[in-house]
Amino acid sequence: MARGTTITIVSVVTVVALGAAGTGAYFLLRTTGSPAETAGRFAAAWQNGDNAAMTKELAAPQSLAGYEQMRTGLAMETLKVTLGQAAPEKDGRSAVPYTASMKLKNVGDWSYQGQIPVKVTDRTWKVDWTPQTLHPSMSNGAAFALKTRWPERGEITDSTGSRIDTGQVGGSVQQLVGFLDKATKKDIEQLGPSYKVGQAVGRGGLQENFQKRLAGTPTTEIQLGGKTLETIDGEKGGSVQTTLDPRVQDAAVAAVKDLDKPAALVAVESKSGEIKAVVNNRGGFDRAINGRYAPGSTFKAVTAIGLLAGGVGPQERVTCPKYATVGGLKIRNSERAEFGSLSFSDSFAYSCNTTFAPLAQQHLGAAKLLETAEQVGFNQPLAIGVPATKPSFPKAESDAELAAESFGQARITASPLTMASVAAAIADGTWRPPTLVPDMKQKAEPRELPEGVSDKLGSMMSAVVTKGTAKAAGLPGGTRGKTGTAEYGSGPKLDSHAWFMGYKGSLAFAIVVEGGGGGGKVAAPVAAAFLRGL
Repeated sequence: MARGTTITIVSVVTVVALGAAGTGAYFLLRTTGSPAETAGRFAAAWQNGDNAAMTKELAAPQSLAGYEQMRTGLAMETLKVTLGQAAPEKDGRSAVPYTASMKLKNVGDWSYQGQIPVKVTDRTWKVDWTPQTLHPSMSNGAAFALKTRWPERGEITDSTGSRIDTGQVGGSVQQLVGFLDKATKKDIEQLGPSYKVGQAVGRGGLQENFQKRLAGTPTTEIQLGGKTLETIDGEKGGSVQTTLDPRVQDAAVAAVKDLDKPAALVAVESKSGEIKAVVNNRGGFDRAINGRYAPGSTFKAVTAIGLLAGGVGPQERVTCPKYATVGGLKIRNSERAEFGSLSFSDSFAYSCNTTFAPLAQQHLGAAKLLETAEQVGFNQPLAIGVPATKPSFPKAESDAELAAESFGQARITASPLTMASVAAAIADGTWRPPTLVPDMKQKAEPRELPEGVSDKLGSMMSAVVTKGTAKAAGLPGGTRGKTGTAEYGSGPKLDSHAWFMGYKGSLAFAIVVEGGGGGGKVAAPVAAAFLRGL
């Protein structure tokens, strides 16, 4: 009986005649409720796992432990009990048929039919429970269990269909793929009883994130007391195809492998957001997608988006003094350089902090710079297929913090994946959430850049390569980019991470070298080696 159904109570009337001084007095003794009502309450309590409510409906005390054993033994996720028409009453007895339909974790749907016997006890309809009330084949002491046969596990491949889960791939790809491990009791609690301790399960990376797809579903025998009640066919494991391009991945590996400092490189196809390469030259931490670095002057590309959209033209005359003060913060350029009066494009090419900080204060402000940063992925949730750190851009709380943010310092944090996605947005004119698995549902929506900004900024990034801070790096013709030197730590003399981000054609990329120093001297040559390797 479905919850909420109104049941009409039909009472059984027993007439007892008592002779008393010829008066012919009659007393009517009524039976409370009906078979349908009693079975309905019992079924509703069963659905809800409420053993106390079920017990109240029993004609005599019984152990109902079998109901909980069924739930746990079969890893029941949902249960629906549908009642049929009660059998005609006879001698104070009846029975109500039911269909129990359940969804079992790792297995699928299963249903069976039974009946709930009821009888009149103390003038009230009660459940006349026996083990067969739970299941027609139930007997005392019997228990439900699953016996499974798992299919062959699905493959993880690169964009060409070649397997990358064999353990023979490079360390950076292995970080993304993860590995197979023996299931523990904790794994079984999470995955369900179809899994057994010691069975191979994914650990880390794609193997863990796509465990259910890769493992498939087992062919499962539903057993009661060792006897098979039903066999449910399973499904073979599905494959996970990634967007990694082996040609691009190999070029990225070659570019960073011999660096004497920790480094990472990410390449993204700008028209789709597909990640083509992810490389770390050191094992352990995956800094390429989980690093939290100040982006340094690579962030000037983001600030430039806001300034260009706000009406600052590439050829507008600006100044690049040795020092500038904004909100009480004294700002200098790298190596205390100064360029006097120059175009906005050239101030970008020469990476003038003393130009960008005042312009950000005059034309953007904290709210507009925050809005611009979020147009290219900052503060946006990521769903790339493996855990990836969300880039963070806090709204500036003062003009001094706004000034520092304008050239990628203060509290901003980004990974190489973040800045590669920024470069991809500039290349295509639209920011797209990056992904390693193209059929994944994304949490963030694409964001179009303001009209005309992409072309203007592309020309400015070209000037970085042809005459600006990356001129000496040997980057191939047609490359557009931005260097970054991001200071970190504390004290009078700060170390710097070296950055370079940019694009050539539709392939965008970003490189960070931890503690590498100047982006133009260290990271830009890595980009040149990467592009030549293609």
